[in-house]
Amino acid sequence: MMALWQEALVSFFLVVAGIFGLVGSYGLIKLPTPMTRLHAPTKATTLGIGGALIASMLANLFTTGVVSFHELMITLFLFLTAPITAHFIAKVHLHLNEPRDSLPPTGTETPWAGAPAQPEDPAD
Repeated sequence: MMALWQEALVSFFLVVAGIFGLVGSYGLIKLPTPMTRLHAPTKATTLGIGGALIASMLANLFTTGVVSFHELMITLFLFLTAPITAHFIAKVHLHLNEPRDSLPPTGTETPWAGAPAQPEDPAD
C-alpha cells in the first residue's frame, strides 16, 4: 500500500502526462501546415508518454520496492527516436517538391536545408 505522498506523486505525473498528451493531440489537429503539425506529436505527446511511463515506474517502485527498468528503457528509446523520426518526416516533406511558398519561414535569411531550389529566372 502506498502512502498519500506517493500516490500524490504518481497522480501528479499522470495529470502532467495527460495535459501534454492533450496539448499534443490538439496541436496535431489544429495547426495549419504539415511542417507545423509535426511539432505537436514529437514534442508534447512524447513528454506525455514519458510522464505516464515515469508514473508507472514510480508506482511499481512504491508498491513492490523494485525499480523497473522496462519503463525507463522505453522512455529513453522514445526520447531518442521521436526527434529522429520527425527529422526524417520533415525531410521527406521537403523533398516532395514542395514549393517554397508553402514552407513556413525559417526565421533567417537561409532557406530550408534540402528544400527545392528556386527556379532560375529565364531572363538571365
